Amino acid sequence: MSYLKIGELAQRTETSAETLRYYEVEGLLPAPRRSASGYRLYTEPDVGRVHFIRRARAMDFSLKEIGELLSLQVEKEVATCGEVKSLAEHKLAAIERKIVELEKMKAALKQITEACAGGQESAVHCTILNALEA
Repeated sequence: MSYLKIGELAQRTETSAETLRYYEVEGLLPAPRRSASGYRLYTEPDVGRVHFIRRARAMDFSLKEIGELLSLQVEKEVATCGEVKSLAEHKLAAIERKIVELEKMKAALKQITEACAGGQESAVHCTILNALEA
């Protein structure tokens, strides 16, 4: 079996070594075996696991949620697709709520930005600053 040092794993997964060590501390990556000189040694399944974590992070899953997904992945034989779908549906609902909030923020910012004349005048009467102070 061939092993990867942390730098090699980082490069293959486009993840920093610091992040990989953090994933280990958080329990998302199992503690790797160590070389005689103390280097962390990772395997191909670790590469897949980091890719899984990165894809889940890209979908805004928290580290706790990723831990739950990893547990379900490891226990595929006893876990149900319904459990996985439930986690994904909760995340989807949270993202939809976040989109609504972002749309509200966008509308408010657009309104105060359009009300501002801009230019080189003093900011004493700036409508944006006044709106934020109100």
